[in-house]
Amino acid sequence: MSEKKTVNNIQQSFIIEVKSRENHTWQGTVSWVEGKKKENFRSALEMLKLIDSTLEH
Repeated sequence: MSEKKTVNNIQQSFIIEVKSRENHTWQGTVSWVEGKKKENFRSALEMLKLIDSTLEH
């Protein structure tokens, strides 16, 4: 699954890899293509917070 979002007229791309589903949520990695960063997440909420914090910079 990938998501593209435009911030300040710049399109941002994220690659989301869901590795498992436990406790009714996702665990995996989210990669920011333009920023060349990759972070692990333990829940869908944590994944969204990681994406949001990346877009604030």
